[in-house]
Amino acid sequence: MNVMTRPEELEACAPAGTFVETVTSVTHYTDQLFHFHMTRPAGFRFRSGEFVMIGLMIEGKPVFRAYSIASPSWAEDMEFFSIKVPDGPLTSHLQKVQPGDAILMRKKPTGTLVNDALVTGKRLYMFSTGTGIAPFASVIRDPETYEKFDELILTHSCREVAELKYGQDLVAAVKTDEMLNELFDPSKLTLYNSVTREDYPFRGRITDLIESGKLFEDLGVPVLDPATDRAMICGSADMLKDTKALLEAAGLTEGANNRPAEFVIERAFAG
Repeated sequence: MNVMTRPEELEACAPAGTFVETVTSVTHYTDQLFHFHMTRPAGFRFRSGEFVMIGLMIEGKPVFRAYSIASPSWAEDMEFFSIKVPDGPLTSHLQKVQPGDAILMRKKPTGTLVNDALVTGKRLYMFSTGTGIAPFASVIRDPETYEKFDELILTHSCREVAELKYGQDLVAAVKTDEMLNELFDPSKLTLYNSVTREDYPFRGRITDLIESGKLFEDLGVPVLDPATDRAMICGSADMLKDTKALLEAAGLTEGANNRPAEFVIERAFAG
């Protein structure tokens, strides 16, 4: 299948309203997960936690999908974390990109997993499964998040232990980055991992761990309280539905960019 990846060729036929950016690095974590960086367009602005449409020119036609921006709003480049779908219209080709290849990106970012969509609270939970951790890779590197909340808890649940590595590397880097440590206190950030299909200290779906109370026992914090707790959720459609129900049962209300409240969901990837 013909996939156009040469920057000069893509520049000549890119659809209106798109940037043509160059891949600068690629990391393959497992046979199902990979991560890449690409150049950031001059003047491109976004809020930490937003997503954008990225794509490739395949058989002469642009193919786009929504991807959370994993880099924080202040970063000089763009970072993305992706699943590999063998027969996926986009990811079956995107997983093969190499440094120097070109990628299309729409010019308008959007999304609800942003600080503006939440009212101020004491504790921010970021509930994620699989590649749903990507927007939180952005949020936990934004100084505004640490100004708004006293405690940040990032939960990342996967099927296998190997799938946790991106998040573990990310949080370790945040805690040891001298520049970031000058901007905010990384001791406010806690990573909670759980696995569903292999042996691991914390096992089970995040929804089960919330419902049973084990999550809060493990973390040494009180159960969910709308007076103090805020949450962002990103994962599969079922995970979103189940986690939303648990938060609402605890008294939290769903918010939006134009109506900030106690929790928000990224619906762009569901269904």
